[in-house]
Amino acid sequence: MVIKMHPIIDYNENPFIVIWETTRACQLKCVHCRAEAQTTPHPDELSHEEGIKLIDQIYEMNNPMLVFTGGDCMMREDLYKLADYAVKKGMRVSMTPSATPNVTKEKMIMAKEVGLSRWGFSLDGPTPEIHDFFRGTPGSFDLTVEKIKYLNELNMSHQINTVINRYNYDHLEEMAELVKELKAVVWYVFTLVPTGRGQMKDCITPAEHEKVFRWLYQLSKTSPYDIKTTASQHYRRVVLQEKVREKALSKENIRYEDTITKDMAFMVDGLKRAPRGVNDGNGFAFVSHTGDVYPSGLLPIKAGNIKETPLKEIYRESKIFKELRDPDNYKGKCGVCEYRFVCGGSRSRSYAVTGDYLESEPFCVYIPEALRNKKEQTSI
Repeated sequence: MVIKMHPIIDYNENPFIVIWETTRACQLKCVHCRAEAQTTPHPDELSHEEGIKLIDQIYEMNNPMLVFTGGDCMMREDLYKLADYAVKKGMRVSMTPSATPNVTKEKMIMAKEVGLSRWGFSLDGPTPEIHDFFRGTPGSFDLTVEKIKYLNELNMSHQINTVINRYNYDHLEEMAELVKELKAVVWYVFTLVPTGRGQMKDCITPAEHEKVFRWLYQLSKTSPYDIKTTASQHYRRVVLQEKVREKALSKENIRYEDTITKDMAFMVDGLKRAPRGVNDGNGFAFVSHTGDVYPSGLLPIKAGNIKETPLKEIYRESKIFKELRDPDNYKGKCGVCEYRFVCGGSRSRSYAVTGDYLESEPFCVYIPEALRNKKEQTSI
């Protein structure tokens, strides 16, 4: 097996991806909505001119990937003008609108003409009953499938985003088949973070997380689409464990210890694009509809506002971003885990459950080697 090293991005300097919540307006009422979206735009939403300045600031940070999201980004009237500006600068731009009547075939054609690299839709169940309940809107499933089929007719690349939760956990096999049927190029799998409207009762258990991750890894070997995870950093640890078990690495005489260093973390990235694992604030930045900057949309601790401070200064110098970029700051079992540079756990989930973004990932069942060894020594 030949291991191809990827260009290294210094996450202390620049993010790999920036998400811009272009608006908080949305017509859906999703059970898990981290934004607690509203029906109309916020009065202090970034203006068109401020949006252009933000795009310039993002571009200056080594031109990371840019994603327009919301709320529903389609409810922003100047969305295509902003996208056109970014694409003409040479940026990789995608967007994740809500599947509502706002998404027409004409607008999809406009997106294709502008040059958006990918379109993403959320689909949280293989049936109308499951998806519509989770999205809080009757008819959402049928509308989403219809819009995805439009994209296929236009030969537009698209991804399907799914939040794994208590309501769809028993239907993931069917969901995987539907993603295949709808010809997605990527299945983005999120595990629910109990923030915003999301509640602990909606989450699957730690053991169920582990079961899902091992199933996803096996699925990734045969699926016609790539599998990428969000707020599921411990999936990387599972992937690496499975690779080691299959002796895929040992054929190159790579020691087991070498497979879990920060320099090897790129090997478990689903799309093999990021040089190493992205995490909240570490290769990742989120800009809200009003210009507030967060480590991610699921970690609601404000680090600054782009109306007052340039994005690069906030990303590089703010206390929370700097702490999140050093896994040696992690507490509990995450702090001593041999996979902390590969995985690191969901900092958003740690914060949502414990109130401390440096605490251990609460939905991980793995016991680090250091703790196992300590227990063995104590028992002798």
